[in-house]
Amino acid sequence: MNEKPTMRAITQDAFGGPEVLRLTELPRPEPVPHEVLVRVHAAGVNPVDWKTREGGGMAGALGAPPFVLGWDVSGVVEQVGFGVHTLEVGDEVYGMPLFPREAGAYAEYVTAPARHFARKPATLDHDHAAAVPLAALTAWQALTVTAGVRAGQRVLIHGAAGGVGHFAVQFARHLGAHVIGTASAPKHAWLRALGADEVVDYTAVRFEDVVRDVDVVLDLIGDEHDRTSTRSLATLRPGGILVAVPSGVSPALVEEARERGVRASAYLVEPDGESLATIAELIDKGGIGVEVEAVLPLAEAAEAHRRGERGRTRGKLTLHLA
Repeated sequence: MNEKPTMRAITQDAFGGPEVLRLTELPRPEPVPHEVLVRVHAAGVNPVDWKTREGGGMAGALGAPPFVLGWDVSGVVEQVGFGVHTLEVGDEVYGMPLFPREAGAYAEYVTAPARHFARKPATLDHDHAAAVPLAALTAWQALTVTAGVRAGQRVLIHGAAGGVGHFAVQFARHLGAHVIGTASAPKHAWLRALGADEVVDYTAVRFEDVVRDVDVVLDLIGDEHDRTSTRSLATLRPGGILVAVPSGVSPALVEEARERGVRASAYLVEPDGESLATIAELIDKGGIGVEVEAVLPLAEAAEAHRRGERGRTRGKLTLHLA
């Protein structure tokens, strides 16, 4: 009897700190109709990963451990299931498959619907392409769909130097907005180079004291950190919108926004191969840069989580598999 092929993967058997992550061998998945099997070359590391590892984040969708974390994938199509017409064996692809269900990106292989992937940007290697999907889709969908950003509007982005933030700055600029970002002073020059028109040092001033008449606030920090969402309402002009990503919006925040004549909206990213194709085109044209602070081997996933949880990462961290 032939043994089923296996793969290396990072699993956890309990919720907890980075130490619960361990390298192990698991059965290699097989694609069903409309799915592709992707050989993972690199996986992105995101805040939702370590929140889920602890029992928050998307743990409710994944259920109790054991499971394999990760949603950001860059790799090569190794097998296609029946009914797949958009991709072929050998295609280099990237994606954020199955979110918020288990995608298992911290592994050598993943299977997912073909339309959750797109051909990766040709100008990026896999280590950089893996940094794109979840963060870039979050920024793109929040700005273009939820907020409907238009040329000439003023957009305030909290956490502008982070994974989602550095894409949001560039996308808002691409859409023709006047971009204001909050970040610590050492990151200001970099953010201006990405396209920010103004940068506010949140460690030196209260942003609501120096920012006014904003059409859109993209809050990547949340109310649990010094009431960032609630304080942001004061920066919006009448009819403006606050889009809160990490922690959503409370009924009290929605009510306060209504009383001020503005809106507050929660947001959660979803898989979107078509948008990833658009983003890849923008990257390949040179209009969007991808910042990767460090690439670590798969076996050091726990260290990647420790680094990310410190909250000082410029851009993204990725795991290298092949």
